[in-house]
Amino acid sequence: MSDLERLVREAQSEHRLPSVSAAVVARGEKVLELAIGVADSDGAEPTPDTQYRVGSITKTFTAAAVLTLVDEGKVGLDDPLGRHVAAAGDRPLTVRRLLSHASGLQREPVGNVWETFDFPAMPELLATLDEAEQVLEPGAWFHYSNLAYALLGEVVSQASGIGFTQFVEERLIAPLGLRRTTWERTEPAARGSFVDPYSNVLRPEGEIVRSGGVSAAGDLWSTTGDLCAWGAWLRDREPMHAVQVMADPSQWLLAWGLGLQLHRRGDRILYGHDGAMPGFLAGLACSREEDVQACVLTNASTPGAAAGGLALALVDRTIELHPREPSPWRPEKAPPPEVAELLGPWWTEGSQIVLSWNEGQLEARLVGAPARVKPSVFEQVAPDRYRIVSGRERGELLDVVRDESGAVTKLFMATYPLTRAPETFGPGSG
Repeated sequence: MSDLERLVREAQSEHRLPSVSAAVVARGEKVLELAIGVADSDGAEPTPDTQYRVGSITKTFTAAAVLTLVDEGKVGLDDPLGRHVAAAGDRPLTVRRLLSHASGLQREPVGNVWETFDFPAMPELLATLDEAEQVLEPGAWFHYSNLAYALLGEVVSQASGIGFTQFVEERLIAPLGLRRTTWERTEPAARGSFVDPYSNVLRPEGEIVRSGGVSAAGDLWSTTGDLCAWGAWLRDREPMHAVQVMADPSQWLLAWGLGLQLHRRGDRILYGHDGAMPGFLAGLACSREEDVQACVLTNASTPGAAAGGLALALVDRTIELHPREPSPWRPEKAPPPEVAELLGPWWTEGSQIVLSWNEGQLEARLVGAPARVKPSVFEQVAPDRYRIVSGRERGELLDVVRDESGAVTKLFMATYPLTRAPETFGPGSG
């Protein structure tokens, strides 16, 4: 039994989970695929192709749909919600704050929906929006809100001109080949279960067929294989990984990006999302740096952290068991002459910066910076002018200064002078 399989089997036993489906992919290679237990009260065994309800992992699809429309110029992250959803009026809500759970909007739609399972259709949800409380000042605190994501679904519908679920199917699910990711149960599929806390009796949970206007917050069904592929696709959606709000301000272990949970695990940052619906728990956890994706799905309501915590643990253990192989060094073509004369050490006051040519890009590294600090990577925008496109001082300019003979005498990086030898700042230096 592998270490990864043992983690899954121990969690299934410890937390009394009726069934668990788990998968881990490391740099495109499937290193774990396991389905154990019983998928329903009749004792049917799950397979890796068995669907489970994934709850709030749906929100990552909603966020990706919104970001797709941002890329197309149809939505702005700082647009007021009322620009796209008239019923929101002049509420101080922006698309960005809705995506990052920083809107301060109440958690659920108006009504006792988790008791009645009577979820409002979108027209009813919008008609009762004035009754929804602004429980916190926008931007002041993290506050999870399913209502916020329901409204983001309407933003997608209004900005795209088609229904939200149709947009997600046509623009995300189908192009990525996620054939087992659907808005309704598609057999084989697990049944939601409740394990009696004082015995080992398994009872079927009440079922929500569809949650109406709140679909964008948690209606999808999927498999571990599909969600690992989805996690890999999310790896390169860089705007979604930018921290927007700290969900754990005391220890900084959990932040929120644009639709993604960002977990700090020691020196690592893992991204993904947890999910829960009556009778189901789901966890997706991934590493950008190590290109590892782990997904755990189970047909149990409690304990709440069982799936998400296991997914995180699987990523951590996979990185230990399957470390990235060092890339072999290979010689490259010489840099352009105008770049070659910039290479080597430069000084900005008492700090040394080294410019180098690596894989066809001009880079700058601060000598003595921790290994986790990425180099500044430049893109030429004009003769003797470069823009930093990633790393330190992203967005700033590097300007090259030449003397009358055309020789390089100085650089300005983010307006700071860089010279070949250490010099003081200010008039008379140099």
